[in-house]
Formats: sequence, C-alpha cells, structure tokens
Amino acid sequence: MADVVIVGGGVVGSAVAYYLTKAGARVTLVERDGLAAGASGAAAGMLTPPPEAAASGAFRDLCRAAADVYPTLVEALRDETGIDVQYLGSGLLLVAETEARARALQMVVRWSAQTGGRLAASGGGLSLEWVEDGPLRRLEPGIAQGVWGAAYSPDARHVNPGLVTQALAQAAAARGATLRLGTAVTGFVRRDSRVAGVRTSEGDRIAADRVVLAAGPWAGRLARGLGADVPTRPMRGQMLAYQYTGVRHILWGEDGYLVPKAGGFLFVGATVEDVGFRPRTTRRGLAGLRRMAAKTVPALRYQEEVSAWAGLRPGTPDGLPIIGLLPGWDHVYVAGGHFRNGILLGPLTGKLIAQLVTGGRADLPLEPFRVERFAT
Repeated sequence: MADVVIVGGGVVGSAVAYYLTKAGARVTLVERDGLAAGASGAAAGMLTPPPEAAASGAFRDLCRAAADVYPTLVEALRDETGIDVQYLGSGLLLVAETEARARALQMVVRWSAQTGGRLAASGGGLSLEWVEDGPLRRLEPGIAQGVWGAAYSPDARHVNPGLVTQALAQAAAARGATLRLGTAVTGFVRRDSRVAGVRTSEGDRIAADRVVLAAGPWAGRLARGLGADVPTRPMRGQMLAYQYTGVRHILWGEDGYLVPKAGGFLFVGATVEDVGFRPRTTRRGLAGLRRMAAKTVPALRYQEEVSAWAGLRPGTPDGLPIIGLLPGWDHVYVAGGHFRNGILLGPLTGKLIAQLVTGGRADLPLEPFRVERFAT
C-alpha cells in the first residue's frame, strides 16, 4: 500500500513524487506512457511565463517563488542522480517588431525600474532595460533590421524539460518511489465516502491514503469519475528545431519565440491550438513557425529544420494553474492546468502539493488557484 498515488509522469507529477519521498512518504507514480511523454517533453524549457500574461499578484508571487526553486534544485538533482538538466543562462530579448509593441515594452521596462527592476509578469526578478540600434545588434547580430528594439534581461534561463522530469523521477525512485510506466489509471477505488486508491489498465488496484491528479489535460477526465469538474483542456503546441548557433539569446516576439539550446540546437515555437487530443504537427502550423523564425532572424530562411514535434498543454479558462484539493474529496489533490508555464512552475507545484499532503498547509497562499474558482 502506498501513502500517495500520483497520476501522471510529467514534470509536475515527478516533482510531487520527488518532494513527497523527500518528506518520507511511500509513493507510487502511475504514467500511461513514459516520463515526460506529453507536454513536459515537448516544451522549450524557458523559466519565464509569457511576457504578455495578465497575472494576479498571487500568480506573480508563484512565478517568482518557482524561479527561486531552480538554482538549488538543479544542484540537488545533479548530486542525487548525476543528471545535468542543462540549466543555462542565455538572457532574454522581448522583441518589438512594431511601433505599438515597442511602446508597450518600453512601458514595461519603465514600470519594472520603478518596482525595483523586477519584471513581475516574468517571475524570478528579471531586470529589464530597453535596447535598440547598435546595442541591440551587438547583443544579437542576426536579428532582423526592421526590429524596433527589445526589452533585454541578461538573467533569463532555461532547462531541458525532459531531463528535469527524468531527474526528479529518478531521485524519487532512489528514495523508494514505485514508477508504474506504460500503465493508465482507469478509475478509483472507493471506500465509504473516501477514495482509497486507483484501478489501472493492468487490471489491478493500487491502494493509497491519498491521490494526486497530475495528468495534464487528462486530469479533467479523471476528475469526472469522482463527480468533480476540473476544467483542463488540451491546447496543442507545435515546435521545430534547427541546427543553428547564430542566435545567442531567447528571442520572444508577438508571434513566437526562439530558444538556443545545448548541442547547437535552436528551438522555435510555439503554436497555441484548441484542437482536442490531437498531438501531431501540421503543415500549416510548421509553416507559420518557419515564417516567424525567418522574420525574426532572416538567416533562418535558408536553414532546414532537423526535427518537429507537438505536445498538448493543459489549459484552463483563466490561464492559471489548479493547485489544491479536489472539491468533495478530502484526500484527492489536483496539480495541473499550468498551460505554458509547466516547466517553470512544475517543481514548486510539486513542493506545495507535498506540503499539503504531509502537513495540510503550503508555504504560499493557494486560494487563487483552487478549482472552486470556476464555480462562481
């Protein structure tokens, strides 16, 4: 019997397993495919949320706290597993391709300076300055001539999200967690008025005192089995990669982003498509990414991509995550709905869920992220 069953083997579920086993809990993680097989393995791994995100104060605090987790975590994961998660500092340029975008970003830079140099919408206390013309070209020589300027932060970082997920899960397993990969949860075991475990596609039952739903866009389907409404839905994101070393910084424009990765790869993403559970690339989606990339860095017009892929992000109606108890059930928790911010928020979410499970209280206020907010 497990103390906790975690449903989902992405970055969030693996982080829940990591922090729960660190607290001494007996954990079984059940994943229908493989670790990081969904959105976690398809992400670019940036540790900043979309700069245009309209965020509440609580969400800004969540993002800042999430970024603060990473420096210590990556060192711990390297020590515990030997895995280097490629925690790289390439810096960030929020690119203005139009005058209106330039004015908007300049306002963000001024506001950031007035609030202590922290870009609240991007988390982690990123300092920003406005650059254009010569200074911009020195930072990024290949950027298009038509770019008006950019809000620049030297502090932005990114990781390899698949390696982060693998490292979290391996560290949990080393502390005794059971990883049931290639196994789907098909239902729940109920005893009186509480959930006492899960049923699996292997025909067995896993008894547990508590259950954590960290199944990305599939969390809503699982919750319906308990009569609860968790409004997560799949939002497809297509991406492609070039073998190209001519981009030095994360370049984030209105239509997408370019991220220089380890090994000389450049990731280009990402579409946002409400097309249901269809995790496949399309000609139209990839063509749009190629146009955006070439518009930002003209030299990419002559490059051939080396790979392309798609993933299903778990979206919510307000774009914010769901973290907390499942309504109507005292021992079932939801950790999902992170949409485009899963890699940034995943480890912190795991830590907060572990705190709720083991002590009943989290270090941060989670009221704004409870699923009950959608019932009003």
